[in-house]
Amino acid sequence: MTGRSVTITEVARHAGVAVSTVSYVLSGKRTISADTRRRVLDSISTLGYHPHAGARALASKRSNVIALVLPLRAGMHVPVLMRFASAVVTAARTYDHDVLLLTADEGTDGIRRVAASALVDAFVLMDVELDDRRVPLLRDLAKPSVLIGFPAETAGLTCVDLDFAASGAQCVAHLAERGHDTIALLGAPAVVYERGTGFARRTREGFVAALAGSGVSGVALPCEETFDEVYETVGDLLRDQPGLSGLVVHNEAAVGHVLSALRQLGRRVPQDVAVVAICPDDVAERASPPLTSVLIPAEEVGREAVRLVMDKLAGKVVPMSTLLTPHLVLRAST
Repeated sequence: MTGRSVTITEVARHAGVAVSTVSYVLSGKRTISADTRRRVLDSISTLGYHPHAGARALASKRSNVIALVLPLRAGMHVPVLMRFASAVVTAARTYDHDVLLLTADEGTDGIRRVAASALVDAFVLMDVELDDRRVPLLRDLAKPSVLIGFPAETAGLTCVDLDFAASGAQCVAHLAERGHDTIALLGAPAVVYERGTGFARRTREGFVAALAGSGVSGVALPCEETFDEVYETVGDLLRDQPGLSGLVVHNEAAVGHVLSALRQLGRRVPQDVAVVAICPDDVAERASPPLTSVLIPAEEVGREAVRLVMDKLAGKVVPMSTLLTPHLVLRAST
C-alpha cells in the first residue's frame, strides 16, 4: 500500500466486514461486537489506514482541532510555556484531536478570525491577565473554551491553574517554620506585573498576605532575567535588608543567576540564605544546591485543560474553577 492512501473499502475487505461496519467502529455511533471491532482495528493498523480529516469533519460537523492561544510576550519564560503547550498537544491526541497553535499576539481579532473559519472546535487560552481583553469575547463565542489561568472576574468561564496564591503563602510558611524572620520574593520581570498577568500577581499577593499572618517581615520585588540585572537586584536587597536570610524565587530564568549572585556576594546557600523556588522539578533538581521548591505542574494543568474542554464539547457540566493544590518538596537549599 506504500505510495498512496489506504481506503476504507480496503480496510473492510481486509477485515471481512462491510464498509459501514468500519465506519461505525471509527465513529462509535453503533455498538459493534468486541471480536469484530478487534478485527477492524487490526486491519487499520496493518494497512496503515488514516481517516480523511476533511471527510470526517463534514460527517461529524467537527474539525477535531483545538486552538491553543499562546501569545509569546516579553517576560514570559518560553521553555516553561512550551511544557504547557506540549501537555495540551499530548492530551489532545488521546481524544483524537490535533492542536492549532496561535502564537501571534492578535488578542480578540485572532480568536474571532479562527472561530469564524470553522477550523477549530474549541479554544484553550494561556497567559491570562487579570483584566484580559479576550474574556468578553470568550463568553459570547458559541465554541467552548478553557483558560489556563484566572482573570479577575471568572463568571461564565472555565479556568484551571496551580493555586499560585497558596504557593506564595506556602513558601512563606516553610521559611517561617525554619526560623527566618526577614525574607524576600524575587518574582517575574516588571513587564509581567505591568500587564497584570494573573499567576505573577497572585503569587505576590499570597506571599504578602502570608507575611502579615506569620510575623515575618519581607518585601516582594520584580526580578529581571539577565545575570547583571539579577546581581544588582540581589546586591541591593542584601544591602537594604541586612537581616535577610530567606529568598523565594518565582522566575525560572533567574533561578541560576540568583544562586550565582549569592555566591559572588559571599552568601552561602543554605547556611546564610535559604532559597525556595516556584518552578518545574527539573529546574530545582539541576540547581546547585538542589532547590526546595513548589512544583509548577505544567503537564497536569495541560491535561486537565484538555479534559475540561472535551467534556464541554460533549455537553457535560464542568466546574468553573479548578485550582491545583501546591506541593512543596524539601531539598538542600533550605
